[in-house]
Amino acid sequence: MTPSFRPAWWCRGPHAQTLWGALLRPTPQVPLRRERWETPDGDFLDIDRVEGASRAPVLVVLHGLEGSSRSKPVLGLMAAAYRAGWEAVGINFRSCSGESNRLRRAYHGGDSTELGWVLDRVIAQHPARSVGCVGVSLGGNVVLKYLGERGARVPPHVRAAGAISTPFDLGVAVRYMERAASRLYMRNLVRSLKQKTLAKLARYPDLVDPARLRAVRTLAEFDHLVTGPIHGFPDGQAYWDSSSSASHLGAIRRPALLINAEDDPFFPAGALPTRAVSGNPALRAEFVPGGGHAGFLAGVWPGRPVPWAEHRTMAFLQRHLTPAT
Repeated sequence: MTPSFRPAWWCRGPHAQTLWGALLRPTPQVPLRRERWETPDGDFLDIDRVEGASRAPVLVVLHGLEGSSRSKPVLGLMAAAYRAGWEAVGINFRSCSGESNRLRRAYHGGDSTELGWVLDRVIAQHPARSVGCVGVSLGGNVVLKYLGERGARVPPHVRAAGAISTPFDLGVAVRYMERAASRLYMRNLVRSLKQKTLAKLARYPDLVDPARLRAVRTLAEFDHLVTGPIHGFPDGQAYWDSSSSASHLGAIRRPALLINAEDDPFFPAGALPTRAVSGNPALRAEFVPGGGHAGFLAGVWPGRPVPWAEHRTMAFLQRHLTPAT
């Protein structure tokens, strides 16, 4: 029987868990090496990599909205892989590595094609190794959408996956964050997205009307004005409908662990995909009462928190990813 998550006594409630997890927990230490990968469409991805033992598994990790491969949950997963002797590859979505990307487009929560390209490149570099893939928050949506779209056609090297604090339905998520209890998080995300988009106007002055962009106050408004149109969708609703992983869960054919908290301020408990999980034996869900958004901190002392979701995900992956022989 898997022990359920018990929040640390010093970190109770969704906001404490969310903020400690993102800002206040000690930064996991990992010996990263940055690489720039040129993409087929003339752009680039910045990758942070940590070497592992020869023929050990490779863990590919995706961050959340306006995060990066240096986000603490991502570093925590990469540090856990490093301790296990694995190689870890942290993907920075386009525009998230500290430098604006070249093209008009940026990144979005349904870009499973980009993930497929990364995984194909990792497999080509390490054809004898097994590969695991974990996404945090928006990255979890990308991972699950990728697995569901391809079903049994996922490369055999990709043996298992994990998704932590996933917004399974993007439309539900952006509307949920308009509540008073979540508005501060939304404002910070919108501010960052707007700043990046305004900076890109220097290269692409017709990208968006600056006055309309400055008037944006919610994620839904930003997706209607920017995310949808610059990625080929007529509006935000079409982007959400096309990009959400919820409709793809039934087609997943690789073992996948889904961890979410029912008190996640980014996604409502009532929208968790319990029916899809129960109908697909490849999926294992650990939907726990508390944990916030990508928090899940346990432990006795604030200075040494135990990142439960990261430990659970690594334990799950270790059962499914064994070194190739």
